[in-house]
This record gives sequence, structure tokens and C-alpha cells, in this order.
Amino acid sequence: MKGKRAVFIGGLIFTVITSIMRVINPMLHRQIIDDVIIPQNTSPLIKILIIMMIVQLVRLGLTYLTKIMMEIASTDVMTRVRRNMYETIQWQDHFFFGLFPVGNLMTRMTQDLERLRHTVAWVSYQFIGAIVLFISTFTFYLIINWQLALCLVAVTPFILFISHRFKIRLRPRFQLLRQKLTSLGTAVTENIDGNRVVRAFSREEHEINKIEKHNADFRDTSCENALVIAKYQPFLETFGQLLMVIMLVVGGIFLIKEWMTPGEYMAFSSLTWALYYPMYMLGPLLADIEQYTASGEMIREVLETPKSISDTEESIELSKEACTRPEGKIEFKNINLSINGINILKNINFTAQAGKTIGILGSTGSGKSSIVNLLMRFYKPDSGEILLDGIDTQKYKLSSLRRHIALAMQDVFLFSDSVKANIAYGVPDISDEKTEKRAKQADADNFVREMPDGYDTLVGERGVGLSGGQKQRIALARALALEPSILILDDTTSSVDIETEHYIQNQLNNLDFKCTKIIISQRISSFSKADLILVMDKGCIIEQGTHNELLNSNGFYRHIWSLQQNIESGYVL
Repeated sequence: MKGKRAVFIGGLIFTVITSIMRVINPMLHRQIIDDVIIPQNTSPLIKILIIMMIVQLVRLGLTYLTKIMMEIASTDVMTRVRRNMYETIQWQDHFFFGLFPVGNLMTRMTQDLERLRHTVAWVSYQFIGAIVLFISTFTFYLIINWQLALCLVAVTPFILFISHRFKIRLRPRFQLLRQKLTSLGTAVTENIDGNRVVRAFSREEHEINKIEKHNADFRDTSCENALVIAKYQPFLETFGQLLMVIMLVVGGIFLIKEWMTPGEYMAFSSLTWALYYPMYMLGPLLADIEQYTASGEMIREVLETPKSISDTEESIELSKEACTRPEGKIEFKNINLSINGINILKNINFTAQAGKTIGILGSTGSGKSSIVNLLMRFYKPDSGEILLDGIDTQKYKLSSLRRHIALAMQDVFLFSDSVKANIAYGVPDISDEKTEKRAKQADADNFVREMPDGYDTLVGERGVGLSGGQKQRIALARALALEPSILILDDTTSSVDIETEHYIQNQLNNLDFKCTKIIISQRISSFSKADLILVMDKGCIIEQGTHNELLNSNGFYRHIWSLQQNIESGYVL
């Protein structure tokens, strides 16, 4: 509520004032009957009518202002919480996204936050207003005729008991409904993301049935919740209607026996709704509060998820200036990594000198990309140290560390923006000349210029309309635009032809800025001239050396080279 707390509190204060003001005109009604109509004294009538009109106008004005203030406060709360959730998500590691799929997070950041806004804007306003209206009306009743007042509120304990039972039944029901909604959102998002696979395997009918199952589960749970609400709501309304009966019977007796004046009876009668309304609204308000509680737990679960990787007060800020940028020396010392109890990397040791090229080769699942993820601090190692220029990467600020490391992956993600904006994503203020220069180095300039609007051509969502090779070259240009101290190419040229790959390799060997290059590839030709090549298998480095050294060792590396050269190696796997 920080920032708009005063607006929210002001709205609640106005809610209290307007609720109390509802009692004023019935008090004046009593005065008109007892002091004007019965004694036939019209002298105070004009004054009373003017006061009633002023009270009504002021109350309506404050009510209008209250609603505006509550909307402003609730929208601000929703905006702040959404920003906090997004910031929390941005700084989480890969484990977090394993716990919270995309569809799950989207539901929490949209529907759950809208429920939060609704609660702040409407439920709190109605709840406080109903309580104050009930208290002020009951106080007015006690002043006029405490015996009739006690008779009218005699049904209150029964309403509170039913409301308590209602609340107990609703809470688990709404939590279950929220889980069904999350499952539905996750399934829909997953299906949309994988639509090409679905169509490629002609599984449209299967996916429709799967979504329908989630949809039906959500529908059935919603209907069951509605039945629970429908079951209790008549009881609450029945006890509320009892007030009318008590008013007619008991109030009539009091009036006949002259224990109260006609004006007092009229005031009582005209305010009976003020006791009935809070009781009538209790059911819907409790339902809304329980829905908010379920949504609030979902929001809190994201916000309170601890960051396994975060900065400390002693974290070192790497300089943004080119003249004082990191040299780029990388050292892995006794690194071990396990994920969900599975050993991914075991005792990894190697040193990459600044400005040199490192090649990493290995079968699928051997741990190649995990080395990159550790260097980028997407994961935290179980043990060991990763040093950059002799300092543990854990001691650097995350943002400054990643600012000096550029990553281009095989699975390219492009934003729904222009080609230029995608290349300049890491350096928004880059000049057009440098943008084109980096595109030429990635062999992307030619096909970009052939697009309808050149570098201003809008790229579809996730790069729709571009080939795999084109997307990879734009991603490479994006990495080069950062002019990093460490450049990581994770199968970046897997979708380009050999001629294009050779061109890119020559460009990478002649960059106008110094950087340490880590090249992950299944093609030995991608890093045959590397200063150090790591060969991995089952999370371990089984061979390392230069291209010639590894060929002479007659090991796994030579076997892969022989296969790619169509030469019989004689190596036994």
C-alpha cells in the first residue's frame, strides 16, 4: 500500500463518514413526524428539509469521491505487486521456473492480481461500510428505544454462526478452484507454445480433448462452489428478513402501547434495511474474501520464494567502461553440480586464458550447456569455485557479471520488435553503423536488407517468418553488439550451412574487441582452431587439449572427428 496509503486510508475514512451519515435523515424523519406533522407545527419544516438535502448531497459527493480513491489505491497496489512479482521472477534461477510453469505465472500475474485489486477497491469498501452502518444504526436504535433494538439484533448470533460455517466450507473450495484455474492456464500456454509440434504430429484432437478435460474440471469445481454459496445464502437472507417481521410485530405492539412515538417507529422502520443489508451482504463478501485469500496465497508464494542466487552487500560491481572491462580469464576449480538429485557435472577443472577460444564437445546430456549456465550464474554449483580474472563469480553483482558475458544459443528467442531492436537489445543506445557492422560479422546483413523494411522490419513473435539459420545469425549479432569480455556460442551455427559457418568463424577470429570465446558445438570444424578443447561425457571432462593433441591421443575426440570425416577410427565406445 506504500505510495497510495494515504489515499486508501482517506477512502476508508470517507466510507465511515458516509455510512454514519445514512442515519441522519431517518433521525430527521422522526423529527418531522413528531415535531411537525402531529402537532401541526410547520415552522421548523423548511429548516429540516434543507438539512436533509444538504446531508444527501454531501453523502453522495463523498461516496463518489470514495469510490474514485479506492479505485486509485487498488490499481496502484496491483501495479506495485505486479512489478514486485515480475522483478522477483527476473532474478530467479532455472529451478524456480521448474516449480512455476509459464501458464501458472501468467494466471498469478493477471487473474490473481485482479482479484487483489477487486478486494482493495470493492470488498474493503463494502465490508467497512457494512460494519459501520450496522454499528451506527444499532447505536441510534439504542438511543431511541433499547428494548426494540435488542429484539431486532436477537437474530445476529444465528447469522454469525451460519457465516462462520459458510467461511469454513468456502476456503478449501476456492483453493481447489484456484488450482484448477492454474492447471488450465498452464495447459493452454503449453499448447500454444508447442502448436507447431501439435500440428506436425496431427495431435490437434488429442490436445483439444486435454484442454477440454482441464476446462471441464474448472467448470465442475465452479459449479460446486456456486452450489455451496446457494446453499447458505437463503439462510442468511431468511434471518435478514426476520428483522422485517420483528419490526412489524414487536414495533407494532410498542406503538399500540405508546412505548414509542410514531416518529420513532417510522425511524426504526426506515432503518431496518441498515441492519438487514450488512447481513445480506455477508455471504457475497465472505465469498469474495475467500477468493482473495486463495489468490493472495498464490501471489505470496511467488513473492516469498527465496532467491537461491542473489547479490550481497559486498558484491563487486564490474565497470561498464571499456577501458576497465574484465580481461576474461575463466577458471573452473573442482566444480560439482546436481539438479533434483541427479549429478550433472563432476569434478570439472579447466582454465581459459583471457582472449583465447575454448571449444566444448560432447554427446547430448554430457553437461556442456551446464558449464555455461554456471558461468552465467543461472545455477549455483554444489561445490568448487568459478573464477573470473581470479575472483569468484559469486562475489560479482549478477547484473554487472552478465553485462560482460554475451550468450547466443541454438534455441533462439527473438522479441516481437524490429530486427534492429533485437540486435540492440543489450545495448539500446548502439548506433546504426555498429548495428550493421555486427550484423555483417554474423552474416545477417544481406538477408536483413532484403526484408521489406530492412533493419526496421518487425519480427513476428519468437521470430516467426524467419528460418532457423536467420534467427541464429540475428542472435549472434545481438551477442556481438554487447562487445562482451566473454562470448558464449552454444550451438549457435547449427542451422547454418558450412560456407556461412566458415564466414562467421573468420569474423569471430578477427573481432575488433578482445574477448574470451566459448564455443559449444557438435561440429568439430566449429572450433578446430581453438586454443583449448574440452571433450565431455556423462558430466565429466574426459579429454582436453588442442585439436592436434586430441587427434594424436586416438580417443573419443578422434573418433568423432573420424565419423565427421567419414574415416574409420577403430575407437571402441
